[in-house]
Amino acid sequence: MDLVAYSARLDAQRTIIAELFTPLTDAEARWKPATDDWSALEVINHLADEEADDFRTRLRLTLEDANAAWPPIDPNGWAIERAYNQRDPAQSLRRFLTERDRSLVWLRTLDGATIDWDVAHQHLAGEIRAGDLLASWAAHDLLHIRQLIELRWKRFAQIAAPYDTRYAGEW
Repeated sequence: MDLVAYSARLDAQRTIIAELFTPLTDAEARWKPATDDWSALEVINHLADEEADDFRTRLRLTLEDANAAWPPIDPNGWAIERAYNQRDPAQSLRRFLTERDRSLVWLRTLDGATIDWDVAHQHLAGEIRAGDLLASWAAHDLLHIRQLIELRWKRFAQIAAPYDTRYAGEW
């Protein structure tokens, strides 16, 4: 596993996420296509919490002691309990960027050549190796980049009315 390449990917995806979120107005950041969907603001706050409380923490624990208990996470519950959609958009983005920067600094302290990427934590979902965590971290970003793009598409199609965006192609 190429730690330098994964760190570079996480850094690049940090920029993409910020670029997708930055131009949104307050109303656009809070907008949801449906009641049970997440807004872009909820996505950003989720990413910040996942950065601090999930991927970085769980990878560190697995590398230090694969048998160490992982702290519990509740992404859907946190969105409600932590009132993600009521938070300030600019502060939320800064928080995500700060947490990602902390992660990148920490990852750069590791010597990827000496890490046993196959060391595994026994989780309810089964065995999760350190390499699985790092790969999933980068993949998780991509899922939410796709989600942010989909939110922007749906919002744009809504505000374009009465004009139709079908000529652009199918979503």
